[in-house]
Amino acid sequence: LLYNFLLFCLRKIKMSGELSLNINIKEPRWDQGTFMGRAKHFFMVTDPRTVLLSSETLDEAKVIVENYRAGIVKPGLTEDELWRAKYIYDSAFHPDTGEKMFVIGRMSAQVPMNMSITGCMLTFYRTTPAVVFWQWVNQSFNAVVNYTNRSGDAPITVNQLGAAYISATTGAVVTALGLKSLATVIRFVPFAAVAAANCINIPFMRQRELKYGIPVTDENGNRLGESPNAAKQAIVQVVVSRIGMAVPAMAIPPVIMNALEKRAFMKRFPILNAPVQVGLVGLCLVFATPLCCALFPQKSSMRVSSLEEDLQEKIRQTSPHTTTVYFNKGL
Repeated sequence: LLYNFLLFCLRKIKMSGELSLNINIKEPRWDQGTFMGRAKHFFMVTDPRTVLLSSETLDEAKVIVENYRAGIVKPGLTEDELWRAKYIYDSAFHPDTGEKMFVIGRMSAQVPMNMSITGCMLTFYRTTPAVVFWQWVNQSFNAVVNYTNRSGDAPITVNQLGAAYISATTGAVVTALGLKSLATVIRFVPFAAVAAANCINIPFMRQRELKYGIPVTDENGNRLGESPNAAKQAIVQVVVSRIGMAVPAMAIPPVIMNALEKRAFMKRFPILNAPVQVGLVGLCLVFATPLCCALFPQKSSMRVSSLEEDLQEKIRQTSPHTTTVYFNKGL
């Protein structure tokens, strides 16, 4: 009887368990050196279901994460529950300020918001007022996303935000109206406009980084300086990823819709055009958004020899064995 009692106590201690404090929740759960690992990470980051979570659930996840970082483990907490709390926390709270982010600016809102806006851009593209209106809506949404996910290390000023917003909106509208007259590509006008806007919006929004550089570190996270060259590489990667996200959602649905609109059913119920288009876009974005975010590692790298001359010299003096530096490319 005593043996069974002791065995029971040992099992309870193990279960209540002190979950190991060695789990590094500052980094993603999966290996970011592989595309599959990055894809799994971003499927969690962009999961649209987290947008529907209540404030109580978000605050509970925040408490679990902050307590764990402080060495306090909730009794009975499992590793899977810890990681779920970490991704819920990351989906709603700014990584630098810790403030709860505006809901439509969160990465988890990308799919539902973009499917609605992109679906409408692809549906209402025939008239000039419609083109102007939906490009304006899209760039207004992009401005909210860029501001919400701004870096605490390189804050976005109101003037920078306004310049990026106006420039991207103008570029998108001019591109859309310029191509609108070409009947052979009219279905793909929204994609061309969005691609052009991304090429304008992101560099404008991150112009401070291009001028002053972004922080670069060694493999242990020790800050070595700031590099504009690293910022250029990071921005190019983000632009490619953003355009890549738009390709399936803005190229595949038009082809399908061209075929469907010839069917008697769609001719009889034209009101279905918009919801069908939005649904097709959403289906594409559910996969395109995380997969294109995963094209490049979030923690990007470059050779020291590719940095600015003065920064190379500084690194040679302070960290002579460092040959590769790392930096956060942004999203």
